[in-house]
Amino acid sequence: MRLFLVLTALCLSVAAEAEEVSVASPDGSLKVTMNDAAGQLSYHISFDDQPVVLPSRLGLKTSIADLSQGLRIVDNRSAQLSKNYTMTNTKSSSVSLTANTMSVAVENVDGFRFEIEWVVADHDVGFRYVLPRQKDNKYKRMVVEEELTAFLLPGETRTFLCPQIGPETGWERTKPSYEEEYEADAPMRQSSKYGLGYTFPCLLKTPSAWVLIGETGVGSNFCGAHLSDFQEGRGFQIAFPHEGENGGFGSAKPGIPLPGVTPWRTITIDTTLKAIVETTIPYDLVDPLYSPSTSYQPGRYTWSWLIWQDRSINYADQQRFVDLAADMGYEYCLVDNLWDERIGRDSIELLSNYARSKGVSLMLWYNSNGFWNDAPQGLRNLMNTAIAREKEMAWLEKIGVKGIKVDFFGGDKQETMRLYEDILSDANRHGLQVIFHGCTLPRGWERMYPNFVGAEAVLASENVFFTEYHADREAFQLTLHPFVRNAYASMDWGGVIMNRHLSKDNHSRHARKTSDVFEMASGITNQCAINCVAVQPNTVHDLPQFEIDFLRRLPTTWDETRFIEGYPGRYVVMARRHGADWYVAALNATDQPIRLELNLADLFTASDSLLLYADKPRKRGELVPASYSKPLKPNGKGKCFVTLQPRGGAIVVKR
Repeated sequence: MRLFLVLTALCLSVAAEAEEVSVASPDGSLKVTMNDAAGQLSYHISFDDQPVVLPSRLGLKTSIADLSQGLRIVDNRSAQLSKNYTMTNTKSSSVSLTANTMSVAVENVDGFRFEIEWVVADHDVGFRYVLPRQKDNKYKRMVVEEELTAFLLPGETRTFLCPQIGPETGWERTKPSYEEEYEADAPMRQSSKYGLGYTFPCLLKTPSAWVLIGETGVGSNFCGAHLSDFQEGRGFQIAFPHEGENGGFGSAKPGIPLPGVTPWRTITIDTTLKAIVETTIPYDLVDPLYSPSTSYQPGRYTWSWLIWQDRSINYADQQRFVDLAADMGYEYCLVDNLWDERIGRDSIELLSNYARSKGVSLMLWYNSNGFWNDAPQGLRNLMNTAIAREKEMAWLEKIGVKGIKVDFFGGDKQETMRLYEDILSDANRHGLQVIFHGCTLPRGWERMYPNFVGAEAVLASENVFFTEYHADREAFQLTLHPFVRNAYASMDWGGVIMNRHLSKDNHSRHARKTSDVFEMASGITNQCAINCVAVQPNTVHDLPQFEIDFLRRLPTTWDETRFIEGYPGRYVVMARRHGADWYVAALNATDQPIRLELNLADLFTASDSLLLYADKPRKRGELVPASYSKPLKPNGKGKCFVTLQPRGGAIVVKR
């Protein structure tokens, strides 16, 4: 009896010993450790030897196996990863990824094996679940019922998050559409506004580091996820869509074939905001799913609807915006909703021919519906099925249209993700670039789908038009997104707004609250390969000539991006390179001037002739402060001083 007790205690002791495995970044600063204590998988992350992600759960519950408990690590393999690639439509055109990898084999009590694959670069972590067929070959598919992946951060962490909203909400029941308001510097334990957690990407500030959490590699293969509300002792957990999304059609639980993989969960970490702004992790972990059918062209577009609204959707007004695009040297003109009723197909073909004669191409708006919301605008039932899309896109190709903007999607279910992918794939066959609005966050799509341009997925410029409240918030929004939403994916904010009043006559309704140079600089800080410059035919020539000249040469593609300084929601200073030319842009969201000492030695040579665009102090009663441009001469060390006026901006470029 005594021998039995001794043997039992020995077995329990052995069983209680946890297997622990680790992988570090190439420079050794970032370290991920994973273990199987008590039959549950967890991981933790340190950066510069400081804890950033505390022990957090891993695991899945699936239709064929419980992969959340009774687990043990049975093997792990380490390797090095080097990857070089080029792309033209994000923050950097040439990327070199160097990382260390670790594949951890895990087995549950029933002998079901799977792996967790880790990729760890100097500031980025990516991981996913790899699910093979089992030896008995019994199961060829599974439904992922729950993902237990969690992110537990230190208690003093502050957050910069956008709340997830439920289905059947918002205007004409079009939400969720990633258009809720971010809150900056909020306590981590605070409940989300709607009790449904937070949309990706998620920015957090721990006592020792900044952390950006997201996901990439999501197409028709899975649903889009978000983070749950904070749970004491567990942190934020991966959450799947609400059952009511997509009009209630389709499962909220994703299904995958076996063998199969889940999307990548990503974590970017740095003691400053530099790696957050400059990260390319959403693209590093994915590959193109098809080849481009043509050489897709980036550029600028004019857009009547933002200021002139629905009444401008007529042939005469659209012709004026085509003429404006041609005069500004812009590549595109976007014709928004209702063009089928108010212009008609025959006249749209004539307008397209007219635009092409001016060196401009049309982009046309479409409704994604379907049935998943009540958005009434035409064009409906043309993007929701393969047969309708093929007919419509063949016609668009025939008349020379080069892009589409598709609006009002139904959420994040796998069924909806499949629609995004189908639209992109079909559009590529007809040489069409695609912008999405009323939509989800792109998750690596710029690289996965070569004709994808960008997405709204943000409380965008139209809201500046709709209400004075959002005009007041514009500066906050545009100094936040370089660190969160636009750090992770291309963002179609929808307009470098140059009207001083949000009205066609430029005198009535509420005023814009930002300076001209703020708006001009936002064309640099906001990244989207086809970017809207919201100049109007009747007011563009009221602008100073140097502003018009700058807007004419504003690039939309970038070969390199560098963060200089800033704080989310307060101010941002960053530089982007287009070819050999650097563009330094700064935005101030506060009500006080900010004096900057800029070190430009790494961006410009001593022989470069520089030009500064900035604002004068606002005079009493002045709606918008006067802007100016003047030569800028840094000192012998390449430094200079620049003052950002309240809600103002600054730009430094080569003359």
